[in-house]
Amino acid sequence: MKNTIAGIHHITAIAGNAQRNYDFYTKVLGLRMVKRTVNFDDPGTYHFYYGNENGTPGTILTFFPWEGIVGGRPGTGMATDIGYSVAQGSLDFWAERFERNGVKVQPQTQRFGETVLPFQDPDGLNIDLIVPREPDSRVPWTTSEVKADAATKGFHSITLTLKSIAPTASLLTEVFGYELKGQEGDRYRFITPAADTASIIDLVEAPQGARGLNGGGTNHHVAFRVPNEEVQMEFREKILSRGLHITPKINRDYFYSLYFREPGGVLFELATDNPGFTVDEPLNELGTHLKLPAQYESSRAAIEKTLPALNS
Repeated sequence: MKNTIAGIHHITAIAGNAQRNYDFYTKVLGLRMVKRTVNFDDPGTYHFYYGNENGTPGTILTFFPWEGIVGGRPGTGMATDIGYSVAQGSLDFWAERFERNGVKVQPQTQRFGETVLPFQDPDGLNIDLIVPREPDSRVPWTTSEVKADAATKGFHSITLTLKSIAPTASLLTEVFGYELKGQEGDRYRFITPAADTASIIDLVEAPQGARGLNGGGTNHHVAFRVPNEEVQMEFREKILSRGLHITPKINRDYFYSLYFREPGGVLFELATDNPGFTVDEPLNELGTHLKLPAQYESSRAAIEKTLPALNS
């Protein structure tokens, strides 16, 4: 489906201490550090990318770890919960692992016929491990402690919490090609038929909910997947035609991006599959070097001195 959004490309969140973030996502959750670079708009801050072996779209969780940042507050106008897909029978492993590592974890629950284990990362970011109804055939990144039968396979879903879901639902269905598949209370599930995984957007309607506040432990934006720049620019025209402001195309080295705020206030991005994370590092070395965008390469020494030391 050339002109349909192919699910989630990546999700970007805000963290505090860089070392703590790195240790949790690589050692406790068992993800691969796919790319270590800097915030293109703030080169004194890291930008970490975690995912599977290749950093395949639909597996990529990224962070801006701003040292000492004040904690945020999830609420309306924000992406509030990240869902990861895991295998049947793995949730007891994760519950025990989280408890042993001091992770805030809640009891398992059911949602749309799927079993969910909610937890929070060290900054308070809300994440769910979800056993999907349909088998997920993606090959996960594994570690010595997190084996293939338990490892996260990539995104299952993202939850947006909104005062009213109608304008956002209209954008998802009329522009992005999503379809409403179900409702449980104030939660509405939308799925794109153009992807088998990372395909679900849940909209939670909270008319009386407090407005979210960005800070540590909150999501910054959600990026949706398009195959290339041609399709990306077709979507740009569609979004402009709805009266929404959208940026020009921006080169993020590993993909091309457009940004806009959807009607409910959540920052959306459209990101391309090309060129990918091996454009400046071989596959077996992904995430092992500090990679800088070209405009900052001449300042490498000063940037490396400014960034916190990171022990891998």
